[in-house]
Amino acid sequence: MAKTKKFLTCDGNQAAAHIAYMFSEVAAIYPITPSSTMAEYVDEWSATGRKNMFGETVQVQEMQSEAGAAAAMHGSLQAGALTTTFTASQGLLLMVPNMYKVAGELLPGVYHVSARALASHALSIFGDHQDVMAVRQTGCAMFATGSVQEVMDLAAIAHLAAIKTRVPFVHFFDGFRTSHEIQKIEVIDEEAVKALVDQDSLAAFRQRALNPQHPVVRGTAQNPDIYFQAREASNPFYDVIPSVVEEYLDELAAITGRKYGLFDYYGAPDADRVVVAMGSATEAIREGIDYLNAQGEKVGLISVHLYRPFSAKHFLSVLPATAKRICVLDRTKEPGAGGEPLYLDVKDVLYGKADAPIVVGGRYGLSSKDFTPSQVLAIYENLAMNEPKNHFTVGIVDDITFTSLPMKEEIPMGAAGTYEAKFYGLGADGTVGANKNSIKIIGDNTDKYCQAYFSYDSKKSGGFTCSHLRFGDNPIRSTYLVTTPDFVACHVQAYLRLYDVTKGLKKNGTMLLNTVWGKDEVLAHLPNNVKRYLAKNNITLYTIDATNIAIEIGLGNRTNTILQSAFFKITNVIPYELAVEKMKYMINKSYGKKGEDVVKKNYAAVDRGDEYVKIDIPAEWATLPSEDELIKKDEPAFVKNVVHPINAQAGDDLPVSAFKGRED
Repeated sequence: MAKTKKFLTCDGNQAAAHIAYMFSEVAAIYPITPSSTMAEYVDEWSATGRKNMFGETVQVQEMQSEAGAAAAMHGSLQAGALTTTFTASQGLLLMVPNMYKVAGELLPGVYHVSARALASHALSIFGDHQDVMAVRQTGCAMFATGSVQEVMDLAAIAHLAAIKTRVPFVHFFDGFRTSHEIQKIEVIDEEAVKALVDQDSLAAFRQRALNPQHPVVRGTAQNPDIYFQAREASNPFYDVIPSVVEEYLDELAAITGRKYGLFDYYGAPDADRVVVAMGSATEAIREGIDYLNAQGEKVGLISVHLYRPFSAKHFLSVLPATAKRICVLDRTKEPGAGGEPLYLDVKDVLYGKADAPIVVGGRYGLSSKDFTPSQVLAIYENLAMNEPKNHFTVGIVDDITFTSLPMKEEIPMGAAGTYEAKFYGLGADGTVGANKNSIKIIGDNTDKYCQAYFSYDSKKSGGFTCSHLRFGDNPIRSTYLVTTPDFVACHVQAYLRLYDVTKGLKKNGTMLLNTVWGKDEVLAHLPNNVKRYLAKNNITLYTIDATNIAIEIGLGNRTNTILQSAFFKITNVIPYELAVEKMKYMINKSYGKKGEDVVKKNYAAVDRGDEYVKIDIPAEWATLPSEDELIKKDEPAFVKNVVHPINAQAGDDLPVSAFKGRED
C-alpha cells in the first residue's frame, strides 16, 4: 500500500538540516549567516534525543571558528564517523585547507553551504555564489539545488554519493533566497532513503578508520619523485561520480516521483535559445520560459545540479540540437578572468564542436540582488540580437563600462490565482515572526501552496523589514520579491513618508495601516502621493491602532499578533475562526514556557484584531497635486544622490556611476 504523502512548511535550511541529521553521526558546527539555523536545528534535535537513520543521536560539537569546525570534521571522518558541517562565505574559506585534506584523503564528508557573498570592497551577509566558486578547486564534488523542495529531495544525493565514491561533497543553495524562503514541500521518506545507502561502502569506510589496533601511516610529506603520481591516482574516484549520482537520482525518482538529472532541461524541445544557470534563478527562468513559449518563441533552460565534476557528456545529452545561442549565467564575479566559472565550463564543453552555438555569459544577482522576470526577458532578448552582448550584467545600470542589459518593465508571471501580500515592519517588532506563523498556518491547514520570504537590511533589529507572502492553488516558482501585491500592510506609520509603500499594489487591492491617527486625522495627514494612488487604483483602506491596543493589553510595542489577526480577518484567506484557533495554538507553542500571563495577553491580542476601521476614499484624491519636497540647500551631493535613495529603499535604482571612485 502506498504511503500517505507528508508535507512540511519550512525553509531551505530546515530541509537541508533534516537530511543532514538523517545521515550524520557527528556535526561539527560554528554559526555564520545565513547558514546558522541549519546548525541550530541539528543542535536542537540532538538535545531532544532525535535519532538519525542509524538509530543514534547525532553528536554535535560547536567549535570556536569555522576553521575549527572543519578540522573537527576532518578528524571525525578519519575516526570513521559520518560527519557534516554547515557554513557560508568567509566561514567556508576558513575551511579550505581542511577541504583539500578531506578530499585528498577520500573521506565522505558533506558540507552544506547556504551560498553567500564574500567580503571584497565591503562585507555582505547576502546570497550569491562567490564563496562556493572559491572552493571549486579543492577536490570536493559540488552539487547545487535551486528551491526548498529540491533541497529536501536532493540533499540526500550528496550524502549517498559521498559514501559510495569516497569523495566529499559540497551541497549548496542560495543564501537567504533558498535558505530562508519558506515553502510548503513534500517530506522525503526516511526509510526509503535509508535503503539506498551502500552498506558495503559504509562498512569499508568504518574499516579504514584510524585505530590503534590496526595502525597505518597517513598524512606524510612527499617529495617530487612521487607526489605528482599519487595526486593523479585519485582520478578513478572522480571519473565514476557522474554515473553514481545519476544512478542515485534515478532511484530517488522512484521514491519521490520527481525526476532530476545531473543537468535538467526545461522548455521547448526545439529551442533555438538556451540559458544555463544553477540555484534559485532557475525557478524564475522557468516562469519566463513559459511566458515566452506561450507567445510562440522557442527558448529553454539547462539547470545545473552536479557542478563538479562537470560532465560534458551529460550536459550535451540535454542540450537541444536546435540550440543556436546559449547564455550562461553566473552569480559571481571574477575580476580579470576571461569569464566567470560556469561560462568557461560551458565554453570548454563546446570548444571545437562542429556548428557549435554562440555562447555568451552574464553576471546577475550579486549579494541577493533580486533576479526578476523582466531580467529573464532581457536575457532572452539579448540572445536574439544579431550580436548578443557578452560578459554582460543584468539587474543594474552600468553607466561606467556599459556592461548592463536594458532594464525592462516588470510583468507578472506567477502562477494564475496566486495571492500576494507585503508587510512593512520594523526589525524586532514581531512582524517577520508573525508572518512566518501565518504562512505555516496557511500551509499546514489548507491544500494551498505557499511561499514566504523576508527582506531586511543587515542591521536586522531596529532596521527596515518587508515580508513577501504568496499562496495559491498552483506550485509557486517565483523566487523574487513581490512587486504587484494584492494586499499591503504598513505596520509603521512613519514609513508613509519614508518609503513608497503603495508601489505596485494591484488595482482594487487592499491596504492595512497601523496608525495612532483617528479617521479624521487619517484623511488629513496621509501624504498626497498615497492618497492619489489609493483613489486612482480603487484601493480599500483599513486602519487599526494596534500600537495603543498593545499597550492596553500589556504587550508594550509588540503589535504583531494584533496585526496578524487583522490580516486573516480582512483577507479571509482561510476561515477566520480556524485562523484564530491556529494563531492561539502557535502562541501557546511559542510563549507557553513564559507563563500563563504572557499567553493570555497574546490571546487577547488575537481577539482584538477585528478592531480595524474602513476609510472611505474621496474621489477627489485622484487629482491631488504632489507635495513640495523639503529642499536642503547645504546637503553634499553624496548625501542627496546616494544616501537618501538608499534610506528610501531605492538603492536598487542607483547606477554604477554613483559609486565611481568610492572604493575607499
